[in-house]
Amino acid sequence: MQQGTRFLPISKEDMQQRGWDELDFVLVMGDAYVDHPSFGPAIIGRILEAEGYRVGVISQPDYTTCESFKVLGKPRYGFFIGGGNVDSMVAHYSVAKVRRKVDEYTPGGVAGKRPDRSATVYTQLAKQAYPDLPVILGGLEASLRRFAHYDYWMDTVLPSIAETSGADIISFGMGEHQTVEIARRLAAGEKASEIRDVAGTCYMTDFDHLPAKYLECAGFNKVSTDKVAYAKACRIQMDNQDSVTGQIIVQKQRNGYLVQNPPAKPLTRRELDRVAALPYTRTWHPSYDAVGGVPAIEEVEFSIIHNRGCYGGCNFCAITLHQGRRVTSRSVDSVVEEGELLTKQPGFKGYIHDVGGPTANFRLPSCAKQMTEGMCQGGKKCLAPGPCPHLIIDHTEYLNMLRRLRALPGVKKVFIRSGIRYDYLTWDKDETFFKELVEHHVSGQLKVAPEHCAPNTLKYMGKPPVEVFNKFSKRFYELTKKAGKKQYLVPYLMSSHPGSTLEDAVYLAEYLYKHNIRPEQVQDFYPTPGTVSTCMFYTGLDPYTLKPVFVEKTPEGKALQRALLQYYEPRNAEKVVRALHKTHREDLIPLLVPGYKPKGGTQAARPVTGRKTAQKAKAAARPVQGRFVSNHGKNSGKTAGRPTFAPKTKRK
Repeated sequence: MQQGTRFLPISKEDMQQRGWDELDFVLVMGDAYVDHPSFGPAIIGRILEAEGYRVGVISQPDYTTCESFKVLGKPRYGFFIGGGNVDSMVAHYSVAKVRRKVDEYTPGGVAGKRPDRSATVYTQLAKQAYPDLPVILGGLEASLRRFAHYDYWMDTVLPSIAETSGADIISFGMGEHQTVEIARRLAAGEKASEIRDVAGTCYMTDFDHLPAKYLECAGFNKVSTDKVAYAKACRIQMDNQDSVTGQIIVQKQRNGYLVQNPPAKPLTRRELDRVAALPYTRTWHPSYDAVGGVPAIEEVEFSIIHNRGCYGGCNFCAITLHQGRRVTSRSVDSVVEEGELLTKQPGFKGYIHDVGGPTANFRLPSCAKQMTEGMCQGGKKCLAPGPCPHLIIDHTEYLNMLRRLRALPGVKKVFIRSGIRYDYLTWDKDETFFKELVEHHVSGQLKVAPEHCAPNTLKYMGKPPVEVFNKFSKRFYELTKKAGKKQYLVPYLMSSHPGSTLEDAVYLAEYLYKHNIRPEQVQDFYPTPGTVSTCMFYTGLDPYTLKPVFVEKTPEGKALQRALLQYYEPRNAEKVVRALHKTHREDLIPLLVPGYKPKGGTQAARPVTGRKTAQKAKAAARPVQGRFVSNHGKNSGKTAGRPTFAPKTKRK
């Protein structure tokens, strides 16, 4: 493992210092240039460099003119373009569609340095600058928008980004294999229009040039007007995102056909190790020093990513359509070498902040079967509603890796902050990892994601029953007490997810009250492109059953659900009481809003006739065996909440 000594060129002067008068490829990115393996463009740049190509970087170009794409001159073979580590619309807007004031991936956190739908805009500008050069569009934004998709911000269905951007090739998923193959073939003189068989890519074509065999899903015109067709298309797309079983998918757009080749094979452990060992400088470009650098690096600067992919199967998560459900991981030796490198980094104070990934405690494939037969289709999940009988549950290798990192000279603590699957941990009959997690790897608070407690809502989320969280929580506090520590769980919670009714939200508020959990911040469901939950949000249908799903879309309804998650806040009192009246749960008013006085009134709200009295309600709030676990101290459910926008935090 080595640390780089210089960045890729960002100017003609940089090229001259290397003795270059021309580049092979130009890499355009929507984020600031941070040469760190947590940033996708950095990996692509170093991969191309390792293959022997001359690569330059244009970071956050002026999007008002194509001249900004000419600053490095015309590359020999083409552009690789990515919109950024986060979908540009998510980076720019809150779930309430309010413009954000900070962009974590821009120097100094300044907002407005890249356009909305940056992947599309950059591609169009590159084509204007050099119409004869191919553009390969990749990254998260391209991956999630490769099919006709519901766009939350415009509240409509949009065609594939392959059509709207004009890109020659869309590289979806983790792009190392695709990047290397496409680069080699372009350098060999092959035209982009002839590169049609690379796994993990999409392209536009006409009817006469469709592949011989494919699976077709409903086209843009159909899915934009027929929600049943949209839901059916979603299922076809999701069921074919495995490199073993995935078929070629065709979807007609407005002016041609999108062809998605099967996903690329995940990198092997050896290949992941090689990617991690590339000569990253591991920091932002020095041109950003004057503005204080790039905020997004703060969470990852002294962290290690040890795996990719996630078989957790949360319906609101985009990982299935981007990284895939198959888990691959780096070798323990590779991770330990990176740990040693971190100890030599400027500013390292002895703390490795995270050893994680999409799901920190996943190291192995979910089962042996998937290696030859692929991941299960039809909406089947490895972890929900309970563990698959074939699930491999083993923390041994992960624990060994953490122990070796803890033993490194100069390392004081090794934390896990990217989140764990508490259900997977709970099902491990060997408690050794659980005990050492509590003793060594929690920095005061451990992030976990039950998301909700209502059975119906959890079903549509693809999450396990709340009883699993209760069991985990109980044991966590038992082990914490035994270790003589003061540590707390940080439960992530979500309001207004498809399937969540107002009654479900009240049920969650009652649960939080009974467990003395007071989340400081909560998250409304955010319908990002390319997820099953977004399909349900738009269509009101479960794509696997085609049965109706309740979706709260009204501002009033969403506000009530959100307020219930923070029932204890005085500012939410009116909303909470209104929600309780609507659901005929006035018995909870004395508990959730004690001393409440309606506007213009002088008396606290009383339970309606025939409901429980306040005294009975209080008695009912005590934990019930088999339904709610007992509290584990005064602040047993204390949580620090989560930021409104935290792209570096993974939800499990």
